[in-house]
Amino acid sequence: MSETILIDVQNNIMTITLNRPSVLNAFNEQMLEELLKAYKQADENDEVRVVIVTGSGRAFCSGSDLSGGVETFSSEKSADNYRDTGGKLSLQVYNLKKPVIAAINGTAVGVGITMTLPMDIRIFTKGAKLGFVFGRRGIGPEACSGWFLPKIVGIGKALEWVLTGRMISTEEAHSSGLVNYVVEDALEKALEIAGEIVANTSSVSNAFSRQLLWHMLGTESPANSHLFESKFLHWAGNQADAKEGVAAFIEKRTPTFNMSVNEMPDFIKKS
Repeated sequence: MSETILIDVQNNIMTITLNRPSVLNAFNEQMLEELLKAYKQADENDEVRVVIVTGSGRAFCSGSDLSGGVETFSSEKSADNYRDTGGKLSLQVYNLKKPVIAAINGTAVGVGITMTLPMDIRIFTKGAKLGFVFGRRGIGPEACSGWFLPKIVGIGKALEWVLTGRMISTEEAHSSGLVNYVVEDALEKALEIAGEIVANTSSVSNAFSRQLLWHMLGTESPANSHLFESKFLHWAGNQADAKEGVAAFIEKRTPTFNMSVNEMPDFIKKS
């Protein structure tokens, strides 16, 4: 049983709640391992169509657990063998076949905000604060944020936030494109969006679309997207979900998509 997170699956939605409220859901090695396991379960479980991540109490995640004092960021591993823990988490989220929504219910600092960058939709509760505070701790950005953050908000805003390490309002985050919505209740809005995804879309289509949009961010030519899209459309056009989608439109009804993401061809799974 998990000790640092809660997991609930209802209506094809897995809700993961960071659950160390006494320390504002500070991130530690145990939370990392439990999150990695939960994401793996979500990917393998066909019942799960969407993942939501939120926090218990008044914070989403206050960043790394600093209870280790001045040695918190020290490691006895060699430079060649050391890998940032937040980066391990971000890469797993990046490679998921299911949409992931961050319902950020309060403070999100350091890894508390960078862990959400590879997620697909970010929703903030009004009044929450966030910050890329690494320079104020004498370290540097982590969780693959050097790749994600400039792609989401642009290099100028990314550098400003990282170089100052200041706290950022939800309004500024929203206007910069980091946040999709600022609402009274982030989890409620996340469940609304997740429900729309479950009710109306194909899990196979979403798995492909998620990989397509993220992977094409780093390519030099639209021709690369054209080739990837063409391979998928050639395969998908002969599958049950495509036939169901067209039939539902013609018959003016809600589609029932039954295909599993695990049925996707290898060229997508290995992309």
